[in-house]
Amino acid sequence: MTTNEHTAEAAPEIARRGILKKTGGALSVLFASKTATIGLIIVLFWVGSALFAPWVTKYSPTEQDWKAPNQGPSMAHPLGTDELGRDLWSRLAYGARIVLVVMPVTEKIWLPGGTAIWGVFASLLFGATLGLLGGYRGGWTDEIIMRLLDAMMSIPIILLYLIIVAAMGASAVNVVIAIAIVGTPGVARLVRGLALDIRTRDYIRAAETRGESTAYIMFVEILPNAKGPIIIDAMLRVGYAIFAMGTLGFLGLGLPPPSPDWGSMVAKGREFILSGSPWAALWPSLAIASLVVGLNLLADGLREETMRYQ
Repeated sequence: MTTNEHTAEAAPEIARRGILKKTGGALSVLFASKTATIGLIIVLFWVGSALFAPWVTKYSPTEQDWKAPNQGPSMAHPLGTDELGRDLWSRLAYGARIVLVVMPVTEKIWLPGGTAIWGVFASLLFGATLGLLGGYRGGWTDEIIMRLLDAMMSIPIILLYLIIVAAMGASAVNVVIAIAIVGTPGVARLVRGLALDIRTRDYIRAAETRGESTAYIMFVEILPNAKGPIIIDAMLRVGYAIFAMGTLGFLGLGLPPPSPDWGSMVAKGREFILSGSPWAALWPSLAIASLVVGLNLLADGLREETMRYQ
């Protein structure tokens, strides 16, 4: 057997070892931080609840028990029921699916990836493109892009969400569009700052000397070397998107009923707090808070550990 044949056979094994080494390194950084570990546990709880919602609860999110409206926690309903007798744990688990796992485009079409995930991904896509373009090209290109984004950022975030969703209507797709529009300026400013620093490096000069295109330099040379801060910022933005979804749902501009939208659950449940049934408002409020806190802890822990290795 020739040397080339040995090399060809060994290539897949070398690649596999390289992937395992990188994965192990990432996990070691993650578990080195107690803050990141706690955040990961919280996030994994909700991701697991969303993925296995049909198995972790015996009720559907719309199933009504007219004999048990506004009931407290019991053996039949671990977290109680809402005003229509719907199981609260079921609605929380299926609500997590919409946030983190699947996005309902229509009643029959669902995309993998939660509504909050798609919204943040879209904001990263547009924001990174604008930030790379302004940061690398500079000049009038940078001025025009940044001034337009500054004008967007001058509008209060909640007001901007309300304007967008109220104009287009309440649906998961429109919530994604709103999250993308609101998040794009912040992502663009972050990526622009990173690009301004990276474009002065020697490997960028080498790429320019080779005659590489602007798109190649932006997306192949600059973006991969800026991915660390962008990934951490994306985790924080998922938390902001979840909070925004809760706010829109509370104001009646989230997902249309009977979707198990956490924000609309709080809005409906608060009507019965003074009558001695706080559960329908308490549990979705805690769900939103815990998931956002978990993502923030995960991002903060990763940022602390990556800073330590720089």
